[in-house]
Amino acid sequence: MIVEGSDEALWGRVSYDDNLIVESAATLQELIAKMKSLLLAFHDINPDDVQLNILFDLVALFEEFNFLNISKVADASGLNGSLLRQYATGKKFPSAKQAEKVQEALRQIASRLAEVHIYTK
Repeated sequence: MIVEGSDEALWGRVSYDDNLIVESAATLQELIAKMKSLLLAFHDINPDDVQLNILFDLVALFEEFNFLNISKVADASGLNGSLLRQYATGKKFPSAKQAEKVQEALRQIASRLAEVHIYTK
């Protein structure tokens, strides 16, 4: 499912059997539930059998993961912070190469976080 952000909502779209299904919701979990319901209604697919692969545009990504510091992600990806903020607000759109840089930076950040161990007394 491709998820795109807008001022009011998240929009999702899925193509199944040459049928483009589009829906909006306030949250990602609500969008997933609505999309599964539509797949059941239009294609008689059991929602429990649906595994959606989520692809975010940068607006939706930074809305869903709003704890991310855009300036730090920009630094990690080698992009200008102002430019990444414009991508995150939908004022500009990244090329495939720019989006790949952001994706790789996020994966590196996630990898570093996966190695964290917290000390307790």
